[in-house]
Amino acid sequence: MRSGDKLGEPGRGGSYYANCVWGGERVGPSPAPVFTRLVPSAADLAGSPTPMEPVQVPDADAFRAFRAQCEAEQGWQSRYSREGVGVWVQPPLPGGPAVHTVKCCIDIQDVPAETMYDVLHDIEYRRKWDTNVIDTHDIARLATNADVGYYSWKCPNPLKNRDVVTLRSWQVVDKSYMIINFSVKHPQYPPRKDLVRAVSILAGYLVQSTGPNSCTLTYLAQVDPKGKLPKWVVNKASQYLAPRMLKKMHKACLKYPSWKQQHNVSVKPWLYPEQNELPTMMLSDLALQHAASLENIDESSLSEASGTVSMGVL
Repeated sequence: MRSGDKLGEPGRGGSYYANCVWGGERVGPSPAPVFTRLVPSAADLAGSPTPMEPVQVPDADAFRAFRAQCEAEQGWQSRYSREGVGVWVQPPLPGGPAVHTVKCCIDIQDVPAETMYDVLHDIEYRRKWDTNVIDTHDIARLATNADVGYYSWKCPNPLKNRDVVTLRSWQVVDKSYMIINFSVKHPQYPPRKDLVRAVSILAGYLVQSTGPNSCTLTYLAQVDPKGKLPKWVVNKASQYLAPRMLKKMHKACLKYPSWKQQHNVSVKPWLYPEQNELPTMMLSDLALQHAASLENIDESSLSEASGTVSMGVL
């Protein structure tokens, strides 16, 4: 699905998936995403919490299911299509969390897929280009292609800043690069009183090579920011913030090669697992993070005049 395609029309290529999922009203049923049991379902993360519900690292079937959702056309409502960037929204499923799934797509003509993939992984560079970040760091290694990490970001007054703890996994298959994540509980990273703990039900990226110096990026996410956010936040986020973040990431990719030359040019543990120096951690020490088990902070008094809300990019 390219950014200029209309839903229902033929479309090919990858999509840019930006982490911009926001709370929303229930507006009716839509086709259910097809994910394996290794990726927690919306019901898992939004339903009644179960103490220490186990997690697993996504397998090949989970990545195939994620890619299928990125490339799907049915069930998506167009919210933005301009200058090579498209944003689509999928309404909440009956019985699931009352948050939309957002898909953001961009065609990039001057960045190879390999560079885009590096930028998505490089946490040191993230601290440079992501002006909303408060703190981001990897916590522990779970497998050669999986880790658990922490990310917190700024929101303008009167909103409280947010944070999230996620299990992240990645896979590269035939010039297609995928990263997916979902929220987990970590015993040493409980919710903080000065931040609102958001929940990534499922978020991820699909980067597909379209040439030696071009690619398509799809960002697909269902994220509950928690807090009682007003409806205008939902609308503004899907229509304005996602395209802005995609363009910002594109600019970051253009500057990455020269920056990397000066910052550990040969160190890329996401490509070379033997370089990973993170401590290891047992999966059994983690549990799924349910949205229902977290406190909702009332932020409904926010006025549209207060400014644009940034919900971060997972």
